[in-house]
Amino acid sequence: MNLYKSLSKIKFLRKSYVAKFLFIAFLGIHIPLIGLIVFILNFESAFSPTTIFILTLLLTLVATAITLLVLNNLMQPIKVMSKALNLYRSSKIVPNFLGEFDDEAGKLMQNIQSTVVENETLLQNKQDLIFLLSHDLKNYVENASSLAKIITDENVEEDIKNYAQLIIENTDKQSSFIEKFINFLKEEENIHRQEIQVISIDVEDLVVSLQENFDHKLNTKKIDLIIEKNIGIVYLKADKELLFRVLSNLLGNAIKFSFPESKILMCFTKNEKHFEIMIQDSGIGFENSKSEVLFDKFTKMSRRGTQDEKSTGIGLYLSKQIIKKFGGTFTAESEGINKGSKFTVKLKLY
Repeated sequence: MNLYKSLSKIKFLRKSYVAKFLFIAFLGIHIPLIGLIVFILNFESAFSPTTIFILTLLLTLVATAITLLVLNNLMQPIKVMSKALNLYRSSKIVPNFLGEFDDEAGKLMQNIQSTVVENETLLQNKQDLIFLLSHDLKNYVENASSLAKIITDENVEEDIKNYAQLIIENTDKQSSFIEKFINFLKEEENIHRQEIQVISIDVEDLVVSLQENFDHKLNTKKIDLIIEKNIGIVYLKADKELLFRVLSNLLGNAIKFSFPESKILMCFTKNEKHFEIMIQDSGIGFENSKSEVLFDKFTKMSRRGTQDEKSTGIGLYLSKQIIKKFGGTFTAESEGINKGSKFTVKLKLY
């Protein structure tokens, strides 16, 4: 940006990005040309035509290379804007461009800055409104539930008590949904704002943490967890906590939807380019044609586990958003109902 800033201080170049390019190109062409003319006028008799030709060719090539390097440097504002937009898209980092430039590139920076800030303000206002509406709606639901509970405690007819109990059950479901919806918004926002960098992941540590977290649930359902790995440390563009959450969600789902006294396979593999994690169970499965529906927000395919364990319907959606943020792929497969499921996470190695 230093070259761009320096040229922007020249009066006749200040308001035109194109003029800056033409100015550099003009200097790149004419300075070596003037130098050659001076050289020929003063030293022509001392050198042969062939030597002058070779010298002219070399100077032209050097001048062209230097001009291209300088022009590439002049492209820095475009690169800065591109990087800032990518950071905003991946991590919701708002760019902070200086408003000191008057040419096309400077105006583009200002427009990007204004658009992103306005977009963030609009999103924040919408989110605040959703939280407010959700909070108020939850209060109304809880009030209805409280009134229904009073009816059930009163000495009224059995039919009225039954209707009141139905109101309580439905308002409890509504309250639970609102709570999940609020948590979902917060989780999605946190994922988008997380900055992702290339880090080292110790597969052994990852496996140990997963086993410690799910040992009780595995023992409760008498499920045998088989782990296949022959990998130490891998370098991934990821976040350890978010990756652990994805694998926890997958292993938790595998346990939830597996039948007691069954087996779950967790396999870690890698090749020259990719690191792959596969979790396969022999549980309730699903119709393979509906595999993509599993990743929808509040998917209709959300079901209770084999021992009536609850399911939120947003775990797989959030997990896929995390893997997409890592630049990886996340797929689901099943041979059909009660034939198990296989989930595969694939990430690029660095």
